[in-house]
Amino acid sequence: MCQNIVGTENHVKSIRLMNAVRDRMKSTKRDIVITSGSFGEGLDMSGSDLDLMFVTAKDIEVYENDEDIKTDNNSSDVILSMETDDVKAGFAQLLVKHVKHTNPQNPCKYFEELNGKHYLSSALYKQYQLANTCSNSVIHGPCISDKEGMYDKAKCLHCRTWTSQASQWITRSNSSWPSYNVKQSIIKHGVLFVPIGVKGSPKEDIEWRISFSVGEKFLINTFTHTQLICYALLKILLKHVIATCIECENLLCSYFLKTIIFWISEELPQSIWKPENLIHCFMRCFSRLIYSVDYSVCLHYFIPENNLFENKIEGRAREILLGKLYTLHSYGWRCILFSDQISNIHVSMWMNHIEPHTLHTIELAKPVNSKLLYLAIEVSDSFEEDAIVYKRGIHQIVSYHQSSPKYMCTYYLSKLCGQYAQYVQLNSSRNNNKQQYKQYKSCLCTLLQNIYHDSVSGWLMLASFFYKAKQYSNALHIIAYSISKCTPEKVCLMDMSGSHFRFFDLQLSKKTSIVQLWKIMFIDSLKFAINSQLIPNELQMEIENGIHYISSIVYAYFLKMLCHYHLNNVIGCQDCLQTFQLVLAEKFLIENNRPLYSGAYNILGIALQLLGDNESARQAFMRSVDIYPNNEYNTAIKRLSFIGLM
Repeated sequence: MCQNIVGTENHVKSIRLMNAVRDRMKSTKRDIVITSGSFGEGLDMSGSDLDLMFVTAKDIEVYENDEDIKTDNNSSDVILSMETDDVKAGFAQLLVKHVKHTNPQNPCKYFEELNGKHYLSSALYKQYQLANTCSNSVIHGPCISDKEGMYDKAKCLHCRTWTSQASQWITRSNSSWPSYNVKQSIIKHGVLFVPIGVKGSPKEDIEWRISFSVGEKFLINTFTHTQLICYALLKILLKHVIATCIECENLLCSYFLKTIIFWISEELPQSIWKPENLIHCFMRCFSRLIYSVDYSVCLHYFIPENNLFENKIEGRAREILLGKLYTLHSYGWRCILFSDQISNIHVSMWMNHIEPHTLHTIELAKPVNSKLLYLAIEVSDSFEEDAIVYKRGIHQIVSYHQSSPKYMCTYYLSKLCGQYAQYVQLNSSRNNNKQQYKQYKSCLCTLLQNIYHDSVSGWLMLASFFYKAKQYSNALHIIAYSISKCTPEKVCLMDMSGSHFRFFDLQLSKKTSIVQLWKIMFIDSLKFAINSQLIPNELQMEIENGIHYISSIVYAYFLKMLCHYHLNNVIGCQDCLQTFQLVLAEKFLIENNRPLYSGAYNILGIALQLLGDNESARQAFMRSVDIYPNNEYNTAIKRLSFIGLM
C-alpha cells in the first residue's frame, strides 16, 4: 500500500533527480530556482500544490554582521544587515546599509523608514512581486499563488553565512543523524529570508522569516524510505482526516509534522527506521504530535527558542483538536484508514508481498498521472529567459556523465525548444534572403529537438512550421505520421485508465526509464505562446490574451484540413472535417479538461466557418461557450458576435 502512496525508493529518487535537473537549468545568475515543499523533497502527494522558491542571487545581499560587509567592488544593488533585537526568534528585520543608485529598477520602492532608519519591507516586496505576475495571482503567506491553489512562488533573499540564532544546532546532536558531512553542507549554504513577519507584530511589515528550506531538503534526502513513508502518512492523516473538521482546519500544517519527525530522527538511531518497524515508527511520530498539542509546544528544529505553536494552538480549538487526535490514536495504525486515499487501497497490501513487476508498473504510472510534475515541467514564457536556459541545457547534456540526468535534461530541453522556436521571426521585412534562410534553418533545427518529450506534439509543432512556410505537402506527411501515433493506448495528462496499466504490464520492460515512457506513451497538448510565429493565421485570435493550449489530436486534424484547404483539395477538407467531428463525438485522446474540450469545439467552428458553413459553425461556437463560458480566454464568444454581423 505504501508504494502506492509515495512510490518506490526509485520513484522518489527520480522525482528528486527531475527537480535537480530542472532547477539547475532554470536558474540564472540573477535568480536561483529551488523546487521546495513535499514535491521538492520527492513526495508526489495527491492534492498538493507546487512550491517554488526564487532566490535573489545578485540584486540583494544579506549579511548578519556589519564587519562582513564589503561595499567595494560589490556587484549587488542593495546590501542589507540583519537586526534581531526586539524580534521574535526565527525572524529578522533587514536594515538597508548600501544602495547602488544606478539601478534603473529603483529598489527604494521596497524601503520603509522607521526611527530614521530604512528597512526592506516584506509587505512592499510581496506587493511588487504580485504586480508583476498574472491577474490570476494572490498573496498567500510569503508566497504569490494562483487562485486555483495549484502553485506557490516565493521570492527569497539569501545570506551566505549561517545565522547565529541557529548556532547551537551545529553542536547539539550527538547522534549519528544528521551526519557531519550533511551538517557541513547545510551550514555552507547559509539561510534564506522569506517575506513574512510575525502575525500581529507592530513591525510585521518589515519583518522577514528566516527559512531553512534548503537545509530541510538536505535532511529529508537523508531519510530512509520508512522515515519518508511516516512523514507522508502523517501528512495524509492531517489533510484528509484531521483538517476535515472545521474547528481543526487551520490549526496544524505539514511543517509542524516535518519538525516533529526531525526531532525524533535526531533521537532515534537510523537502524530503527526499517520497513518492519514502520507501524511502530509511525505511531511514535503520531504520539509525539499529540504530546506537542497537549502541551502547546512544537520547537523549531534549528531555532528551539521559536515555539511554532505559540499563539496558534490554544483555547477551545485546541481542546477539539486534542480530542480528535486521541480518538484517532485509539485506533492504532488503522486510524489512517479514515482517509479515502488510503481506504481505497486494499489493507492486505500492508503486510503482503507485492510482485516486483507490479511495483515497477506503479513506479512508471505515478509520474504520468502527476499534476505536480506537469506543472513543474512548464517552461518560461520569456524569450530572453528561454534563450539562456536553452544554452544552459545544451551545456548540461554535454557535461552530464550519467545517463539518467542526461535523459532528463534532454526531456526538459525538448519541452523548451517548442517554446523557443515560436519566437524566431521567419518572415520579417527587415531581413534579407540570407538572414531569412538562416532563421529558417535555426527554427527548423530547434523544432527537430522538440520531438523527444512525447509521442506527438513535437512533430505537430514541426508540421505547423512547414504550414507557415507554405510547404503543405511536407506538413501533411508529418501530420499523417503524428496521427498514426495517436493510438488508444496513449495517455493524455492525468487521464490514465486500467487499459494503460495493462499496457504497461504487457509492453514495458523493467529497464524502461520515465523519460522513455513519456516518449512512448504520452501525448502532450500543444502550447502556443503569445505572439507565436508558428500558430496558423486562422488561430491568431487565440493568442491575443495569453498562452493557448490545443489538444494534439484536435490540432492534427485541423492543420490537416488547413493544408488541404490551401491546396484546393475539397474532398480532403471534407474527409478531415468528418474525422474531426468523429474524434470530438468520441472524445478520443482529448483530455478531461473543460478549456481544452471547449477549445476543440471552437476550432471545429473555425474550420466550418472557413468552409462556408456558418450555421454549423455557430452551433460549434455555442457548444464551446456552453462548456467553458469564459469571456477572457474563450474566443468562441467573440467569433459568435462576428457571425451575427454577417
